[in-house]
Amino acid sequence: MAGTNAILERLKALHPKLIDLSLDRVWRLLNALDHPERRLPPVIHIAGTNGKGSLLAYLRAIYEAAGYTVHAYTSPHLVRFNERFYVAGAEIDDASLAACLEACETANAGLPITLFEITTAAGLLAFARTPADVLILETGLGGRLDATNVVDKPLATAITAISMDHMQYLGDTIRAIAGEKAAIMKPGVPAICSVETPEVLAVLEAYAAQIGAPLARGGIDWTAEAEGNGFTYRSPAGTRHLPLPVLPGLHQIGNAGTALAVVEAAMPALPVDDTAILKGLQTARWPARMQRLAHGPLIDTLPQGWELWLDGGHNGGAGQVIAASARTLWADRQLHLVFGMLDTKVPVEYLRPFAGLAETVQTVTIPEEAIALPAEQTAEIARTLGLSASPADSVAEAVRQITASADRPGRILICGSLYLAGYVLRENA
Repeated sequence: MAGTNAILERLKALHPKLIDLSLDRVWRLLNALDHPERRLPPVIHIAGTNGKGSLLAYLRAIYEAAGYTVHAYTSPHLVRFNERFYVAGAEIDDASLAACLEACETANAGLPITLFEITTAAGLLAFARTPADVLILETGLGGRLDATNVVDKPLATAITAISMDHMQYLGDTIRAIAGEKAAIMKPGVPAICSVETPEVLAVLEAYAAQIGAPLARGGIDWTAEAEGNGFTYRSPAGTRHLPLPVLPGLHQIGNAGTALAVVEAAMPALPVDDTAILKGLQTARWPARMQRLAHGPLIDTLPQGWELWLDGGHNGGAGQVIAASARTLWADRQLHLVFGMLDTKVPVEYLRPFAGLAETVQTVTIPEEAIALPAEQTAEIARTLGLSASPADSVAEAVRQITASADRPGRILICGSLYLAGYVLRENA
């Protein structure tokens, strides 16, 4: 059996585009595989612009704390491709992944299909082959034509915060993007959405009403709000006073609230007690989301008193919630950014909330990424916002420049891209 990397290289050559939204090729392949999507455990399907991964992490932790066996599917990966496939409580092993990829390659018979489509089919095959109590399935991009949108009757669907992103694929208005993501809802299946703007909420409500999906709306049908040293969650099922969730950032209260609303919607099929909810919110792990780095070569170079953090958020919505959290939770010291982004994103939208907040910005070109924005270009964009920005040759050099020029210890946040975050995690292991 060939190694996973060799198989993936072959699969990349099956389609000239990395992204080509359509379900036709996926349905063709699933049919050739005898429909693994029909042999899955109960599915919770997640879409959204920001917060999908955090929601998945909370749900996974809560259900495992309740004693359930959990599958989960997410993308992109940070370090290893296997991270995308969480099978019965563990990252898929190399042999199992290679077997599923080769089965899909054989069934596809050389026909055009994107890498995400065929690897999603491989994930569905892996999940169908191994028993579990629940599958948490995260969309890759959008919803309506995403390769994950092949489950006829999920247990529940959830839509996290929606903002402008992937406009070249999903539409150039927030209403169009919301409509694409709303299409994971299914008739008669409970749907949960995060707190949204009136414009986005109107789209979600209209779609839910059109197909007959009961919709639990954040901020209306359920609420999650900071209170004291924790947060309070309210819904028709009652009121819970809980400690702050383990993932840092004020926006995580909303993500935790969305998770509780999903758990309540799925409760008839998957009962969960208060102990499991509390444990899950305190043990969830999601790398590169406001993650403090505690060891590794980069940490070894830091002078005493400095902190180094990492976040993979890459759009305007992510910039807003991270900056809001930094203003509140990180007011004790200066904030410095190490920033890199792909040319498919809009750096000015991400960086704008940091104007007047970040002391300095060191920009980097993301290594090993052909579509990375040049550091000189992102530095120029940052300067148009009034930020003190300059390019650096590498992440390590950016960290050195920040610590050498600052007059007192501060906090460094490496940010702007999941691909940059993955590179840092690999190099700083």
